[in-house]
Amino acid sequence: MRVEPTPVPAADLVSNWTLIRRLWGLAWRYRARCLEVLALQLVLLTLGLGGLSLTGVGIDYIRYVLGQLHPSTETPAIAFPHLKFGLALPTTWPPLQVIFLIAGMILALALVRACLNYAYTVSINRLVQQRLVVDLRGEIYDKLQRLSFRFFDANTTGSIITRVTGDVQSVRMFVDQVLIQSLIMVISLTVYIIYMVSLHPGLTLACLASTPLLWVMSTIFSRKIQPAYAHNRTLVERMVQNLAESIQGIQVTKGFGREAEDRARFNASNQAVLEQQHSIFWRVSLFSPAVGFLTRINMMVLLGYGGWLVLQGQLPLGTGLIVFAGLLEQFSGQVNQVATVVNSVQQSLIGARRVFEILDAPIEVKTKPGAVERPRLRGAVTFEHVSFAYDGIDPVLRDISLDVKPGQCVAILGATGAGKSVLMSLIPRFWDPISGRVLLDGIDARELKLDDLRRNIGLVFQESFLFSNTVAANIAFGHPDATPAQIEKAARIAAAHDFIMALPKGYDTILGESGNSLSGGQRQRLAIARAVLLEPPILLLDDPTAAIDSETEHEIFEALDRAIAGRTTFIVAHRLSTLRRADFIIVMEDGRIVQRGRHDELMRVPGPYLRVANLQLLDGRELQQQSLGKKGDDT
Repeated sequence: MRVEPTPVPAADLVSNWTLIRRLWGLAWRYRARCLEVLALQLVLLTLGLGGLSLTGVGIDYIRYVLGQLHPSTETPAIAFPHLKFGLALPTTWPPLQVIFLIAGMILALALVRACLNYAYTVSINRLVQQRLVVDLRGEIYDKLQRLSFRFFDANTTGSIITRVTGDVQSVRMFVDQVLIQSLIMVISLTVYIIYMVSLHPGLTLACLASTPLLWVMSTIFSRKIQPAYAHNRTLVERMVQNLAESIQGIQVTKGFGREAEDRARFNASNQAVLEQQHSIFWRVSLFSPAVGFLTRINMMVLLGYGGWLVLQGQLPLGTGLIVFAGLLEQFSGQVNQVATVVNSVQQSLIGARRVFEILDAPIEVKTKPGAVERPRLRGAVTFEHVSFAYDGIDPVLRDISLDVKPGQCVAILGATGAGKSVLMSLIPRFWDPISGRVLLDGIDARELKLDDLRRNIGLVFQESFLFSNTVAANIAFGHPDATPAQIEKAARIAAAHDFIMALPKGYDTILGESGNSLSGGQRQRLAIARAVLLEPPILLLDDPTAAIDSETEHEIFEALDRAIAGRTTFIVAHRLSTLRRADFIIVMEDGRIVQRGRHDELMRVPGPYLRVANLQLLDGRELQQQSLGKKGDDT
């Protein structure tokens, strides 16, 4: 049954500022590495300014030397240049040696910057790739393991995969391309402005007059682009879902010859993503040149006004105009990063919203504080006036009361949608009832430690899922510390040992995806072995022979007879051969128990059980007559 999506904690209503605060909180976990990255960037910034300052000093020194060699009364005398922090150039050295000294210092700073740039790149990659991404994916996966089936029913496989992969990368983008880059940008712009003001306040004000316009443009762009990124994420999710369904349903697709239509459907979703990305790239491509144009205006002002100041002798050429030009170029480069940061912010917020939807999703079924520990249950199961509804409103189970003693086998019969599987799913607490109680050994299941509860229950489903691993690993999935002898014992109980030994590598044979290399009966016997390896006191069998032939059914029942011996067993069944094996049978209709008793008792009472039994007996006699008639024709 498809469950209606339940609203996650108002993720769509959360403001962008709230998301940003949460992302800052996430980054705060890695504050030591963030500070390391920022410290490296600050040193790089200082070295870059040192190299730029030395370049200006070198130009002024050359002009000073030329002025000494060719004095002129038409231009003001050039003062001897000085280094920062009280340092001075040697006055007794030949000019060429001084120039080589300045060049050597610039080269040394460049070499140090190159080494630190390498350290910066390694440090930031270690932060965002090896720590943040891995930790966040692990946190999301851990949360997914603890969420109820309601969440998985309400969200597609493609959506969940996209969140764990692509959206986590979007959160990473916030840390390295938004948070760290924004801090670097603020620090750099502050240092550049202070340096420029120290050279000439008026020239600084004139060159940066257009900067406020940039922030206005960035705000407008940010508001326009965010919905486009949200829509693009939805289209990517739809494409991933199409891909997942195509792979899972490849047999159906090929069986009905629908390959062309399937390709067309995927290509359409893929094309939709491409067109949406083109729309986003077009807007970003317009915004970036606009930002670049504003920064070029600043350079034009510098050449006009700054050049006039140099000619008037109010500003040195090297340590004044040249250094100012370098600072303004660096300033413009940081300002140009605004487009990248704004773009990254929008992608990060969309991804973060979807990641936090998982992290904030309520855990409906969990162990209560002070839960009762029961490593081993006896197997008594009692339903006391239990009702259940997926949405909390429309019940699919109504006032179920049932008492099963340890070691009893209960068969459950009913039409599709009668509530059979839901009834069994309440025992391991896949769901919790909306009213009433499910008791195990007299203890409310909600009061038991969840891990203890589920380790006391073995499960075999109608379609048993096997992992892409060895046969032994699949059997030992619930008990990974099991010895080879324990695994083989479980396989023998499930009548699986013989066919396992016939496989190429026996218990070490790697199974294909979902165990598709095995027959249905073989998969079911491995599932039975996996369940009984735990030696659980309670065994839940959800119609384990529904999709197999009669001969295989006989083999499965031989395994089941050994598996259920001494265990409390609930088995959903429709075939009389299964129902007769039960200690008693319950018949369900519309979420209620309408009949209960042994096979021979129910056969004497008019009702749904008798109707089902008569139909199966009639079908069996017809098949027998057809078989006898065919033999007569052959003779």
